[in-house]
Amino acid sequence: MRDKQLLVTGGAGFVGSHLCERLVKMGYDVYSLDNYFTGSEGNHVAGVTYIRGETKDIENLVDFKPDMVYHLGEYSRVEQSFDDIEKVWKYNKEGTFAVLEFVRKAGCKILYAGSSTKFGDGGLGRSASPYAWTKATNTELVMNYANWFNVPYAITYFYNVYGEREIQTGRYATLIALFKEKMKKGEPLAVVSPGTQRRNFTHIDDIIDGLVLVGECGYGDEFGIGCEDGFSIIDVANMFGGHIEMLPERKGNRMAADVIADKTKALGWTSKRKLTDYIESLRLNDWK
Repeated sequence: MRDKQLLVTGGAGFVGSHLCERLVKMGYDVYSLDNYFTGSEGNHVAGVTYIRGETKDIENLVDFKPDMVYHLGEYSRVEQSFDDIEKVWKYNKEGTFAVLEFVRKAGCKILYAGSSTKFGDGGLGRSASPYAWTKATNTELVMNYANWFNVPYAITYFYNVYGEREIQTGRYATLIALFKEKMKKGEPLAVVSPGTQRRNFTHIDDIIDGLVLVGECGYGDEFGIGCEDGFSIIDVANMFGGHIEMLPERKGNRMAADVIADKTKALGWTSKRKLTDYIESLRLNDWK
């Protein structure tokens, strides 16, 4: 009997590479489809078969029927999405439609990585940026494919993932990695005003624990994977201890988002890692 074949879109990215690594350790036959927009060959994991290309071309690039598709390969930045709207449409609309068609024809389950921006500011956040809107409407499309074509699915929502392999520099850098690099270089920590916007930073290992569990056991919507501890951006900057430089407010920058994790917890998942512990480990090992 062959090993289960699993396809991870975005498998060379931050979250995707960690997921591929875990799935290989579990004994699965793992494939990655990635266009390397933010992914990197430096994130490649031994034992994974890598396919380079766009998700919109998935039918021509993937010549087998996987047992499951983890669809992580989309555009995933809020503020930058205003300038990158053509990429957002290509990756998040054209790409996800093609992936859903592929899954429908393959007859397999899809785990879709939604965005917690959908729940931001009491639900208003879903239309606050091109990124947020495409992600929110894609969750509806996934659910409609389930109703229209009986496609089995689960939808997860990440909350501000941090950890090893984050993008550290450039316009797509994530906050914790950016602060880490600034501290190492002795540069100010840039905080977008007002600084009181709250985030639920969640360690990559907790995210992968949740993804694997939901992939194997979860069906339906609202599988949030997020740490319940929320911190303002100013709080986080103060944890790092560097000099703070305030930046002007930016479009699409939500103030808060509730963690919707009851269904994930019902499967047995809990958040085990603390941001405070992670920052302390960086302080001891990286810049002192």
